[in-house]
Amino acid sequence: MSDEIKGLNKNATRMLVGFLLGAVVMCAIMYGSWAILGMVLVIVILATNEYVKILKHKGFFPSIKVMIASELILAWVAYNQRFDLAALVLTLCSAASFMWVLFCGRQPYIANVATTLLGIIYCGWFPLHIIFLRNLNCERYDSGLGFVVLMFTAILLTDIGAYYIGRHFGKHKLSPVISPNKTIEGSLGGIVFAVSGALVVGYFIDLEWYMSIIAGLLCTVFAQIGDLSESLIKRDAGVKDSGDTLPGHGGFLDRTDSFVFTIPIMYYFCYYFIFHKEILIDFIKSFRGLI
Repeated sequence: MSDEIKGLNKNATRMLVGFLLGAVVMCAIMYGSWAILGMVLVIVILATNEYVKILKHKGFFPSIKVMIASELILAWVAYNQRFDLAALVLTLCSAASFMWVLFCGRQPYIANVATTLLGIIYCGWFPLHIIFLRNLNCERYDSGLGFVVLMFTAILLTDIGAYYIGRHFGKHKLSPVISPNKTIEGSLGGIVFAVSGALVVGYFIDLEWYMSIIAGLLCTVFAQIGDLSESLIKRDAGVKDSGDTLPGHGGFLDRTDSFVFTIPIMYYFCYYFIFHKEILIDFIKSFRGLI
């Protein structure tokens, strides 16, 4: 009986923490501006700290100082919508990673540079795209809020669908070495759930049905890739969870892994295919001219 009570308490804690975290995130996204910046920065910095701890288990020593400094600059770029400065900032951050190893680093040198650069991109630059996505606007849509909601809905339903279908019908392993509990059937179930949810949200934001399907597919596919990618990092480093910051959930990396790749992919899809179609059309015309 005591084990059952402990199990119920654990599930209750997990649900409560998940609800509170989700509520805070959605409130920040709804408000936008400084609220979404503050929310993303907290998650990014905590996730970066977890990332560094994971890599230390592997014997690598990425620079958390270089990573956080780079992420703060990139956050300023995102908040001020200065995408034109992104290439410059990333170039300087890359140089800083090498300089840190040259003057302050320790063995293994190359791995420390590589993992520092990976951390800047993986923990910082990719998630910060949510600010760009939230602030998209055009004549048809005054903001990207609806598309952020579509993305969150698709990712949530991916998890629900994959868990339910995988648990009841899963037989064939999706990635037995990286994540032995995930199945192909569960993955397909997550795709069906996510696309269904994207169609519903797409209807309310006046998005064409075929665009809703494409957006749903992109979200669910890259959510699952993100999940597997974080599992790869943890398994290679020999750790089970990225941390214990969130009771019942592990760490922030464990909770946000599905979003890491999905956020930038969703941003570029919305930017080029929905908000600024003329850029894509001009590119296609120039490409045809070369042929």
